[in-house]
Amino acid sequence: VTSDKENTLIVDGKGAKAKIEARISQIRRELASSDSEFDKEKLQERLAKLTGGVAVINVGAATEIELKEKKERVIDAVAATKAAIEEGIVAGGEVALLRVVKALDGVVALADEEKVGVEIVRKALQQPFRHLVKNAGIDEGVALSKVMESTGNMGIDVMGGGLTDLVKAGIIDPVKVTRTALQNAASVAIMIMTTNVLVSDKPEPTPPPPPGGGMPEY
Repeated sequence: VTSDKENTLIVDGKGAKAKIEARISQIRRELASSDSEFDKEKLQERLAKLTGGVAVINVGAATEIELKEKKERVIDAVAATKAAIEEGIVAGGEVALLRVVKALDGVVALADEEKVGVEIVRKALQQPFRHLVKNAGIDEGVALSKVMESTGNMGIDVMGGGLTDLVKAGIIDPVKVTRTALQNAASVAIMIMTTNVLVSDKPEPTPPPPPGGGMPEY
């Protein structure tokens, strides 16, 4: 037993196994019936403490800045792992969103305005992938065509630039993260459509590169 001013940690407790199993079953039932995200989070914590162990990840670095960066990466990794446990995983590299695009082909019998909406969603779902490969220096049009012609978990590995099975390559995303991002984007789009005025920064023109040394300016 380890205690401090905020926590008490009991390792290898001597509680009756049958009662512990009964408590685990009860928590799982409460978790399945709960509608509160806060309650679900707390129940997940209790379940983890009763069914698993406690892990401590020690992060070390040569400088304070490097330490903070590593710590943020570990926190992100833990959060992604929790999300994956809750709802599973999909192929990464924004391929999951491209697979949703194909599902839009089955949307039929719409009014003209609704058809426009479907096309907007279709183009929006392609944008994360386009930006990803563009930032990697890959032709976005060619890469998009390759992925759209493929099926399943096939996508572009931006490190190698080729088409590969992303799940086998370990390039994955939690379903919860992808789903939440899509829902939030839809929510923002709906808010914009019902807004009379939007204020944004005016894009500044990109200045031309300076002339080389010794070259006159014209």
